[in-house]
Amino acid sequence: MSPDAAVLAEKVAAVERHLRRVADLLPDRPEDLRPMTVESDAVVLHLWQAVQIAIDLAVSTCVKSGLGSPTSYAEAFRKLSNAGMIETDLSERLTRAAGFRNAVAHAYEDLDMARVHSSATQGPADLRAFLAAMATLEAARKR
Repeated sequence: MSPDAAVLAEKVAAVERHLRRVADLLPDRPEDLRPMTVESDAVVLHLWQAVQIAIDLAVSTCVKSGLGSPTSYAEAFRKLSNAGMIETDLSERLTRAAGFRNAVAHAYEDLDMARVHSSATQGPADLRAFLAAMATLEAARKR
């Protein structure tokens, strides 16, 4: 396994670990995700970590692929889309995930728990689709 493939495998495992914790702790109904509880803190933390790993991978892929250094997290996903490395609609959703990450990092006390619930419900599929696209790129690179 190449160093890049090993790093990708570690990132995939880490994202899956975080997403399992989100799934384990996320209540079925948005109104049951109350702010400033142990459960909501854990859901937010693990979702934030999973998104951050995807962002880090996007930024490093931009640099390694010669697309330049993105000026924002959202731009990293846009650059990958413009280069045909990920689908445009996935890029748009991941751009919103980067916005969620920024909201968590900079305005945690003001988070909308309904938005958190929606992100925790719908976002994992996007993160997994992104990781699958990165794995496909890595496999193609090795050929």
